[in-house]
Amino acid sequence: MPKTTPDHHDAELLIKVYDLRREAVLRQSRHAILREFWPKSWPDLQAVLKADHPLNAPYRQVGTYWEMVYSFVHHGIVHPGFWLENNGEGMFLYVKVEPFLAELRGAGQPAAFRNAEWVAKECPEGQPLYERIKARVAQLAAARS
Repeated sequence: MPKTTPDHHDAELLIKVYDLRREAVLRQSRHAILREFWPKSWPDLQAVLKADHPLNAPYRQVGTYWEMVYSFVHHGIVHPGFWLENNGEGMFLYVKVEPFLAELRGAGQPAAFRNAEWVAKECPEGQPLYERIKARVAQLAAARS
């Protein structure tokens, strides 16, 4: 059951999540995924799934980090509105992989991005965030072309 109001526990957890985002390796991985990862096709994403690809470790680190963060909303641990107004960055990665989710899940990752997908499609507070970020990613992708 979702929380109806945020409390100090939400704030404490939010600060911890933010502190983790400042960790050097995660910061580098976030930068790489946000700036360098622009899959245009399933083969583009499939390439990143290979261990020898330079974006493999950043992709795995950032993807699992944001899945953990969004699981707090999905499972009712935190207040959705409070949490999502402070944790939208993970939607950037979700939007980038969303066109290829069926292939990704069929390639041995059946639970890939389940929490981000739930936030984007089923969480009332997440739907507007998803729409804004989807539009922003489309704009940025068009500018790269």
